[in-house]
Amino acid sequence: MANAAAAAVIGSMPHKRAACAGNTADDRGSWCDYSIDTNWYDEVPDTGVTREYWLELSEIEVSPDGFTRTGMTVNGTIPGPTIEADWGDELVIHVINNLSINGTSIHWHGLRQNYTNANDGVVSVTQCAQAPGDAFTYRMRATQYGTTWYHSHFSLQAWDGVFGSIVINGPATANYDVDAGPIIIADWFHESVYSLAQQAATGGPPTPENGLINGTNVFGDDGADNQTGSRFELDFVPGTSYRLRLINVAIDSFWKFMIDNHTLTVIAIDLVPIVPFTTDVVSIGIAQRVDIIVNADQSDVASDFWLRFIPQSACSANDMADNIRGIVHYSGSTGTPTTSQYDFVDDCLDFDISLLVPHVALDVPEAHFYEEKEEVGLSFASDGTIKWTINDSSLEVQWGDPTVLQILNNDTNFDASQNLIRLDEANEWAYIIIETTLGVAHPIHVHGHDFYLLAQGDGLYSTDTPLKLINPPRRDVAMLPAGGHVVLAWVTDNPGAWLVHCHIGWHTVNGLAFQFAERINEIPSVLDADSIQGTCSNWNAFADGRGIVVDDSGV
Repeated sequence: MANAAAAAVIGSMPHKRAACAGNTADDRGSWCDYSIDTNWYDEVPDTGVTREYWLELSEIEVSPDGFTRTGMTVNGTIPGPTIEADWGDELVIHVINNLSINGTSIHWHGLRQNYTNANDGVVSVTQCAQAPGDAFTYRMRATQYGTTWYHSHFSLQAWDGVFGSIVINGPATANYDVDAGPIIIADWFHESVYSLAQQAATGGPPTPENGLINGTNVFGDDGADNQTGSRFELDFVPGTSYRLRLINVAIDSFWKFMIDNHTLTVIAIDLVPIVPFTTDVVSIGIAQRVDIIVNADQSDVASDFWLRFIPQSACSANDMADNIRGIVHYSGSTGTPTTSQYDFVDDCLDFDISLLVPHVALDVPEAHFYEEKEEVGLSFASDGTIKWTINDSSLEVQWGDPTVLQILNNDTNFDASQNLIRLDEANEWAYIIIETTLGVAHPIHVHGHDFYLLAQGDGLYSTDTPLKLINPPRRDVAMLPAGGHVVLAWVTDNPGAWLVHCHIGWHTVNGLAFQFAERINEIPSVLDADSIQGTCSNWNAFADGRGIVVDDSGV
């Protein structure tokens, strides 16, 4: 654990802690000498604090819904422990891989990794696979604040249980009394996702047996003698306002969230504070986060209310679609709710762009330097397996030869199957158009940046497509609509090799990804060559003689 003599180093800690001076229930916009108005892309508190965590991956028997199977866990639990820090803190996170035969890497989703590319945790891109028995230390600074998550970026491993939440404390765009912490929603199978990979690659995505809310749910019909597991429960005190941090860690589920009878105020999308708006139903795509405030003002209606995550059948199926529910209890009640859900439209669409107004307003110029157009498609390999493609190319990269190692070795004749785009110039605007004619929606995630979402809609992009250039939404995951397009933009201000991919797990491992090498001549200067080479040596020593081959995209 942390050295007690080093006062600035704080070890693993529970979620509840004191807020920064000035940040009170009556003034959540204040944060010590900073505020919600501070542009965090340009200015970050220098706290002088390092927060240190130890994460150990292992395989154990788990039964989150009462059905027992082998899972992969972080520190023995699903989800793993919450990583918590304050805006501006340094994070030092030690990952120990005690899995029996699986390599690993841990990605810190949405953290920009400013000039710390090698800590992004993407196997085959920013590091070699971390071998069983090996340890790896990630170091990064919390330059943003809000709600996000960490997960394995090694094949399908995340969805066997290797994930957890991240909370970076900072100011907010609306006041609230209590931070109730993360609420993680996951779809869940009763067998390993690895055993389902072939089905996903040949016959389409498997149907999950259940969904888990913060690692728990019932399985089976209400009132049935054979129902197992237990529900997630949340206690409300009447007259109190609560911040809930919603995180979708699913492999293939888009959710609508609601608490019966309660109005929800949305204050942040991904890691970007927004101008608050109210809604009865929250849309949350795969890998997205939505921070909301809910007022406990319905005690005169009932003492118990259903909290619902409803998987959208327009996107995917779930055997427990009508029963992925928790309970909100008022004043210590232990009853079973009889409340009714709100009406909603079953779809796979983000909130409309017009609702997602960043509090710190930033514009995008019409002039641009880079423009890339990426067409999402589908093909079939000679063995009949599905291959998702970008511009007719399915990603194939290698666990033992990551992009950053090639750059360190000055080997920049990248294979076409690496789907690599070079963005060589510094501080230029990059514009990426992603579109598809297929009837499947895709959550598109960009590493290394918050992107500006300039357009999102039906049909293919054309030069007549209107772009929102005045304070467009900023986020790190956006839904590419079925048969539609998105237009993303960012500034090339962060040297590194960065992945862009669909966050449906089945699609990622079957090739729906590309990468960009940003300011490639500067990348070696932000890397720790000894660390990268050491991890690669350990992985290659483990893989040699075991017949281990990459049988998917490599990420």
